[in-house]
Amino acid sequence: MKVGVIGAGAVGVGICNTLLMLGSITELALLDLNKDLAEGEILDFSHTNALTFSKNTQLKAGDDYEIIRDADIVVITAGAQIKTGQSRLDLAEINSRVGVDIARKVEKVAPDAILIVVTNPCDIVSYFIVANTRFDASKVISSGCVVDTARLMSIVAAKVGIDPKNVFGYVLGEHGSHCFTPKSIISVAAQPIDYYCTTNGIPHIDADELLNEVKQAGFDIFTRKGNTVHGVASSVFRVIQAIHINEKSVLPVGTLLRGEYGLSDVVLSLPTVVSKKGAEKILTHPFTDNEIQQLNDIAAQLKVLINDVAKKTRLLK
Repeated sequence: MKVGVIGAGAVGVGICNTLLMLGSITELALLDLNKDLAEGEILDFSHTNALTFSKNTQLKAGDDYEIIRDADIVVITAGAQIKTGQSRLDLAEINSRVGVDIARKVEKVAPDAILIVVTNPCDIVSYFIVANTRFDASKVISSGCVVDTARLMSIVAAKVGIDPKNVFGYVLGEHGSHCFTPKSIISVAAQPIDYYCTTNGIPHIDADELLNEVKQAGFDIFTRKGNTVHGVASSVFRVIQAIHINEKSVLPVGTLLRGEYGLSDVVLSLPTVVSKKGAEKILTHPFTDNEIQQLNDIAAQLKVLINDVAKKTRLLK
């Protein structure tokens, strides 16, 4: 499998590192407008090929899209970071333009690739890529709420004293401020969270407080180091692995809704089967009435932002 990563910033390089350490891909290409930076990173990575853990992956770098020709997966991380005084709309406008421009160039050299969009706001950028290219919606995947869900699992695990891999739950909706945590889904060792807490003498976990802790975790990382890398890189690797070995794993990635839950024309993170086909199927979960209302509210808020970005950028909607 050939993977292209666009953007040699901290997140793009973090994804490359995780792929080379844990993955089994045959070829990795790192593309950036700063050719020297991309080549420097790949030269540095090339020296790991002599070590025992390495899969001896073929490495390429540069600023020419030819290096990602016929890639199976292309990860888009390039884009602006929000600056002081900028609004969310400002960032969405800038990065939607960037994302669409990149996707159009990818389309010329790797039209059959599955795109994983990490550039924030990833759900909005994914929406405009689908609207402005010939990539099928199932092959444009927002990294969505996978990292948020990992944070939730880790936070719950710390509260109940159990390995995070034995915690189950989702953060759903938008990767950002508009998300929710269905309490009905959270469990520990296959036991409903309230039951587990009661039988083990642990205080019950409030879903709203838990969601605030998840959001705060990302904010705390960003304010301390200026970016979030390791969790995001591992989350993207998780999606790539699901595609690579056709796992049919259910992950909370973002993809365009086309009637699911009565919603359409918006990208949201929902439990989705991820396979070699990309986002193969959005599952229908028996959410409570309150959870369905939260989902509808999030979709409505995102559509307002999508409309605003479309007007300002003249990108198709």
